[in-house]
Amino acid sequence: MLRYADGRPPALNDVSFVAEPGTKVGIVGRTGSGKSSLFAALLRFVDPESGRILVDGVDVAGIRLSDLRSRIAVIPQDPVLLPGTLRENLDPFTEFTDDQVRAALDKVGVADRLLALPGGLDHVFPIGAARLSAGERQLLCLARAVLHNSKVVLIDEATANLDRETDARIQRVLRSELTGATVLCIAHRRDTLLDADHFVMLDAGRVATLVAAGPADIEAREAAGEQ
Repeated sequence: MLRYADGRPPALNDVSFVAEPGTKVGIVGRTGSGKSSLFAALLRFVDPESGRILVDGVDVAGIRLSDLRSRIAVIPQDPVLLPGTLRENLDPFTEFTDDQVRAALDKVGVADRLLALPGGLDHVFPIGAARLSAGERQLLCLARAVLHNSKVVLIDEATANLDRETDARIQRVLRSELTGATVLCIAHRRDTLLDADHFVMLDAGRVATLVAAGPADIEAREAAGEQ
């Protein structure tokens, strides 16, 4: 159970499901159903009152926050880059070579655009990174996941404000470069969930339905008023 303050109703209550390694799980439900709260719990922005979240059999409550969050890639709906260089945004602890950083940018299709900025990898972004479009910021987050070979990727309505071409590019990179990653995806478009292995449908903080089916099944349930 997870709630944001004492006396408030639970944001998540008795939620239980398994995401097998390497699978893509679509998280769907109405606004306020608990989708983003699920990610907040996994990243320990809010600690649950009861229950456990296990990653590879390890309770995330027992992992240092820095270790936990460094191993999970997040692609949010409105990514904000940190003030600093392009390289620092991709590799803040200088764990990779310049060639590896450039290769990650190339794999998501933004190397030509970003490396052409003044200074290349040493280009300094101001607060907000106004030089970059929303799609470019999303792809930069994806490049970070590729660079770190993240095994868990959280996509929180990332493609809601993007054109379909950028959305399709993100899905291609997930399939080709992060094949071993477990992806939990809250999505605005059904196209984004076409290759999902399972769907978790949330309603009022609970799992309403857990299905291994395609978007047509979700559409049918929506038409029936279940989502």
